[in-house]
Amino acid sequence: MALAQWSEEHGVQLEYIKPGKPTQNAFIERFNRTYRTEILDFYLFRTLNEAREITERWLMEYNNERPHESLKNLTPEECRLMAETTNISKSS
Repeated sequence: MALAQWSEEHGVQLEYIKPGKPTQNAFIERFNRTYRTEILDFYLFRTLNEAREITERWLMEYNNERPHESLKNLTPEECRLMAETTNISKSS
């Protein structure tokens, strides 16, 4: 209910995937699985801050150091920079 109220107050329209259809949002499903197996299943957190710190370190590695097969073995950051460069070249 809190999310619905917040979205209404901020003019955000919520769009839900259909039950049993995780492929409608495959990107986040893949990320969630990776996060679950590499962080949530691996660590026993003592505090929320500890969970945040470990997650932050993992996100830096995930986005900046780890190549992703789906991105032609580029890191997400490399892919983002390449897309920006391509868009700049096209607009020039």
